[in-house]
Amino acid sequence: MSHFFRSVFICLALVSSVLAGFAQTYVVKQGETVLRIAIEGRGDIIIKLHTREAPKTTAHIIKLARAGFYDGQRFHKVERSPKPYLAVVGDPQSKVDVDAANIGQGGSGARIPFEDSGFVNEEGSVGLAHNLDDRDSGDSQFYMLLAPAKFLDGDYTVFGKVVMGMDVLQKIKKGDRIVSITVIS
Repeated sequence: MSHFFRSVFICLALVSSVLAGFAQTYVVKQGETVLRIAIEGRGDIIIKLHTREAPKTTAHIIKLARAGFYDGQRFHKVERSPKPYLAVVGDPQSKVDVDAANIGQGGSGARIPFEDSGFVNEEGSVGLAHNLDDRDSGDSQFYMLLAPAKFLDGDYTVFGKVVMGMDVLQKIKKGDRIVSITVIS
């Protein structure tokens, strides 16, 4: 009798494992573009891009991702205190030293103007970082929100939304490395 229950338990565990794998797969819909961010030792984050609402921003991020610009970069800013806030990536200096005095000031050299996409800064929102005094100075750095941040609305281009891997994002720490970003459309 115990052999029977053991066999049933193993079968249920295998079915559960297979179903969990299906739950972890994001199906890209027709006309949709997503970024798959593979993070070393953490897993993947899938971001649905708002290509129609933020065309200049998404075209720039897609171009950088396809060129491998983000590969090997590290998250150089992760704010969790006093409450969870955001994780930021996109400064090429982070490949060398995430604690450098000038970290967070680097980019690809482009200048992307603010686009009012109409999306708000809620948990999982992805926005283009820029200089505090110039919302038209965005480039390669972007943030992913760990919690809502309505005070950012209207000042930053929200160009995407985490649609899978929010659990991975919640575990990100300063210094975690991006293995690659893949564009899927």
